[in-house]
Amino acid sequence: MLTSLFKIVLFLMIVVAIAFGATYLMDGDNTIIGDLMITLGGVEYTLSAIEAVIVLTLLVVLIWVGLKLMSLLVATLRFINGDDTAISRYFNRSRERRGYRALSEGMMALASGDADAAMTKAGQAERYLQQPTLTNLLAAQAAEMSGNTTRAEQIYKELIKDPQTRFVGVRGIMKQRLATGDTDVALKLAQKAFELKPKHEEVQDVLLQLQAKSHDWQGARKTLGAKLKQGKIPRDVHKRREAVLALSQAADIIDDENSIEKREAAIEANRLSPDLVPAAAMAAREYIAQGKPKLAVRVIKKAWESQPHPDLAVAFSEIAPNETPQERLKRFAQLSKLSPDHIESRLMMAELNLSAEDFPEARRALGDIVDNEPDARALTIMAAIERGEGSSDEVVRGWLTKALSAPRGPQWVCDKCNTIHSDWVPVCSSCDALDTLSWKEAPQNEMQTSTGIEMLPLLMGANQDEMDDGDLIKIDEPVTDQSQS
Repeated sequence: MLTSLFKIVLFLMIVVAIAFGATYLMDGDNTIIGDLMITLGGVEYTLSAIEAVIVLTLLVVLIWVGLKLMSLLVATLRFINGDDTAISRYFNRSRERRGYRALSEGMMALASGDADAAMTKAGQAERYLQQPTLTNLLAAQAAEMSGNTTRAEQIYKELIKDPQTRFVGVRGIMKQRLATGDTDVALKLAQKAFELKPKHEEVQDVLLQLQAKSHDWQGARKTLGAKLKQGKIPRDVHKRREAVLALSQAADIIDDENSIEKREAAIEANRLSPDLVPAAAMAAREYIAQGKPKLAVRVIKKAWESQPHPDLAVAFSEIAPNETPQERLKRFAQLSKLSPDHIESRLMMAELNLSAEDFPEARRALGDIVDNEPDARALTIMAAIERGEGSSDEVVRGWLTKALSAPRGPQWVCDKCNTIHSDWVPVCSSCDALDTLSWKEAPQNEMQTSTGIEMLPLLMGANQDEMDDGDLIKIDEPVTDQSQS
C-alpha cells in the first residue's frame, strides 16, 4: 500500500517538474539561456531554448534508431553466415517450443494408447529438437505399442551408444528378450543393466529370477545380498530366500566327489531357515549319512514344531529303517507329541497303527477328521481301517468312493499362480517366481484328485481275498510313504 502511494507521488512530482521546466524554457524573457543560432549550408537558423531541447532530443532518437538498424544489419549478415545471433536464437526458441509441444502431445497420445499418433509426434519432436535422448524413448515405446518390435529394438540400440541413455537401451532390449522367451540373452542383459544401475529394483528382481531359473544359485545369492544391502528386501525375507537358494544349490550337487559340499550347503540352508521343510529333510538325511542320528532327530523335531509335513516323517523313518512296526510306532510318538492336534500328526499315527495292525487305535488317532476335514488320504485310511476290522465290501467301497471325489489335501501350491507341484521346487514351473511354493490346500478350481485306478477292482466287486491292505492306501502318495515307513 505504501509502495503504491510512493510511486504515485513520485510520478506526480516528475510530471510537475517536466511541466515546470517546459514553462520555464518557453518563457524566453525569464530564462538565462539565450537563443541557439545554427548555420547550415549558408543559412542561419535561430532556435529558442525549447526548440533547441526538442531538436536535441530528436537528434538523440535518430542516432539511437540508426545504431539499432546497423546492429540489425550486422546480425542479419552473421545469421546468413551461420553465426549464433539474436535472430538465430529467436528461431531456435520457436523450434524448441514446437518441439516440446510435439513431445508433450506424443506422450499424451502414448498414455491414451494411440501408438500411431505418438510415433508421428515423436518424429516431429526429433525434427524440431534434434535431441535423441528425449525423442528416441518416446519413439521406442510407441513402436512397441504398435507391435513394431524391430523398430523399437533399433531405437534401443541407438540409445545404448549414448552413455547417458545406455541403461534405458539395455533395459528395453532385456524386456523384449523376456517377452520372446530368450532368457539366455535376457540374463546377460540383466547382468549388464545391474552393473550400470545396481540399485534399480526391477533389474534386481529380473536378474534374481533369471539366475534362479538358470540354476545360477551362487550368482542369485550375490544378487539377493545386494538387494539386502540396498534396503530393497526385509531381512527376514532375505534370510528365508537365502536358505532356499542354499537348499537349491545343495540339491544340484549330485556328484559323489562333492558330497561334503552338498552336506555343508544343506546344513547351511537348514540353519538359515529351520522351518523350511525341504531343507530340514535334506539336512536330516545328510546327518544320517554322516552317522549323526541325534542331530537328524533334532533338525526334524524343530521343523515339525513349525510345520508338520509328510516329508519330515519319511526322513524321520530313515533314521532307523530296520525297526519293527511297534518300535516305529513308539519312536514316532515323540514326534507326534510336538503337535498332537495337528492333522498331519493324527494321520501319521493312524497310518503307523495300520502298519502295526492296531485298527481300533488307528480309528482313535483318526478321530473326527473324516467328518470335519475329509480328504482323499483320510478317507482312504478309513477304508483300510474298515477292511482291517472286517467290515463288508460295501462299507469299504463307500469310503473309497468318497475318496475318489474328495480333495487331495495340502499340496505344494504356488502362491502367485496357484500351480500345483508334486514336489517342492525353488522356482515355480509355471510363472518362474522364486520361493512362492507353500504347503496348503489347493484352490477348488485347481484341485487334483487321484484317478482311483488302484481301487477299481474293489469298486467293481473283486474278491476280498484278492485285495490287501497295501492296495487300499495307494490313492495318495504321502499315504504310500507313511505306510511303507
